[in-house]
Amino acid sequence: MLMWRNDSGLNGKSVVVTGAAGGIGQSVVMGFAEAGCKVLLVDVPGSNLAQICDALPGNGHEIYETDLVEIKFHAEIFERAQAIAPLAALAHCAAVIRRRDTVDEVTEEDWDIQIDVNLKATFFLNRAARNAFKAAGTKGSIINFSSQAWSSGGYGGSVVYAASKGGIVSMTRGLARSFALDGVRVNCVAPGCVATPMMVDTMSAEALQGFVDLIPMGRLADPDEMVGAVLFLASEASTFVTGTVMNVSGGQLMY
Repeated sequence: MLMWRNDSGLNGKSVVVTGAAGGIGQSVVMGFAEAGCKVLLVDVPGSNLAQICDALPGNGHEIYETDLVEIKFHAEIFERAQAIAPLAALAHCAAVIRRRDTVDEVTEEDWDIQIDVNLKATFFLNRAARNAFKAAGTKGSIINFSSQAWSSGGYGGSVVYAASKGGIVSMTRGLARSFALDGVRVNCVAPGCVATPMMVDTMSAEALQGFVDLIPMGRLADPDEMVGAVLFLASEASTFVTGTVMNVSGGQLMY
């Protein structure tokens, strides 16, 4: 019987974390490193990946700078990770939001960038991860990130972001079915309101307080509070879990 540990099946393996320079991404990177993983940190050029990587415990960590809308580089991401150590998981934290006050202010460019980054890139990155696991003849875990907005539908000008995150939930379920016989599990974490720059720096104090008022626990989450869900879904402690959406919202979202 497998005994639960944070590093169950992860110690010495490589993992890919996208959005690694972001608020949640940095916490997830640290969590994997502390579990003994060798992390490939992925984010856009110009982010502080090298500095984050240098601060990680352990060794063998590397960075890969790319814009994930460049689908042609997805396979190379996993080739790089496999060259570090056997690949165990993809934690896909990367996302973008364009907040507008009302739906009438949403531009076509707002739509395109959020759908391309949040939805299109997720599909092709998940498929590239499955292909990498399959080529190596190993099982693996994919953890996508949605949002409580997938259920609420978003507010005002954030409807497009919410739609993209709802698409990630549907996609996660569909890919979980498609990849199951390949031994690849696909799950999703749906955070609530987390104290990250994406949340705090793009909202007025009044709007932010309005979100806090909706949370039964009465506060924003710390990014570190997302890590346990990701480690569980990546590890051998969850080998019969696929197609699930793990709600980590302090009770804001209940279903």
